[in-house]
Amino acid sequence: MTKLPYIVHITERALWDAARERGTYEMSTRGRTLHEQGFIHFSTRDQLPRVAAFLYGSYDGPDELVVLVVDPGRLGVPVKYEAVEPGAEEFPHVYGPVPVDAVVDVEPWG
Repeated sequence: MTKLPYIVHITERALWDAARERGTYEMSTRGRTLHEQGFIHFSTRDQLPRVAAFLYGSYDGPDELVVLVVDPGRLGVPVKYEAVEPGAEEFPHVYGPVPVDAVVDVEPWG
């Protein structure tokens, strides 16, 4: 069986710390939850710089940003590569909460 490449998600450290206490990470994107969005936005490693610039380019928050590195094989929920509009670049979307044990690394951003 082919091992799926890791996917990444940029977030605020406080949100990740709260997820570790709960056991699952459920923020979709900056300011929106899985419940509100219907999935969690992820990116490939190559897509990450553009996503970070788009979401946090002028970030001046109280918390440092971190990158969650996730093994899709540990998720237990669907991962679909989807484009915002037909023919556009596809991004990985996770359709459910991310168990903290699916996060194989947490890297500082910046």
